[in-house]
Amino acid sequence: MSGLLANKTALITGGSRGIGKAMVERFVAAGANVAFTYHHSQTEAEQLIQELSSKHKQHLVCYQSDAASLSAAEALIAKVGKDFGTIDILVNNAGITRDTLLLRMQEAQWDAVINTNLKSVFNLTKSIMRPMLKQRAGSIINISSVVGLTGNAGQANYAASKAGIIGFSKSIAREVGSRNIRCNVIAPGFINTDMTDQLSEKIKQQFLERIALKRLGEAKEVADTAIFLASDLSTYITGQVISVCGGY
Repeated sequence: MSGLLANKTALITGGSRGIGKAMVERFVAAGANVAFTYHHSQTEAEQLIQELSSKHKQHLVCYQSDAASLSAAEALIAKVGKDFGTIDILVNNAGITRDTLLLRMQEAQWDAVINTNLKSVFNLTKSIMRPMLKQRAGSIINISSVVGLTGNAGQANYAASKAGIIGFSKSIAREVGSRNIRCNVIAPGFINTDMTDQLSEKIKQQFLERIALKRLGEAKEVADTAIFLASDLSTYITGQVISVCGGY
């Protein structure tokens, strides 16, 4: 993995916790310069910067940004472009859940999930289009979920947002492929993160019974798939969905 992303700059949204944090760690280990965002987790973001800066020499900066805001996304892309010179890789990872059955779901719960999970992908991808088109290269990696492929009771808002990411990504791949810009999707299964920690042991066991590998995944396993899609090992792959789900 070392050196796979040497001399490349990656922007990772939602990089202070969970899968996003693992991506920041693994991308830096792979030689990339990394910009990442956080919304509320400033302490965690700054701690991550300190930890990684003591081990690696690459350029590493965190930015406070609301991915659900187009104006904030535009400002972020401009700032990162100025600070780093180029953005070769965009990982749209920011996401939340507001789980409940549809009969009980409030409009605010629907809007929050759609805006953070799906609209954010539109915001960041649209904002990075001109820089990537100008450099005639780029890899965009959007983080969906197996729930976007299968659906899940109590997660209509989350499933809709994650399914939307897949359709969006396949469309963008067709729009910009001729300019050497790739757009792919990772659909994680049940990964050990703060989100899955909130599940009861009974629910976890039900999921484990449906997973071929009989364990939850680790965030670094999703991050390593992102490294593959960000690197020159995948230059002929675009418009694809890779499920990292242990055979769920």
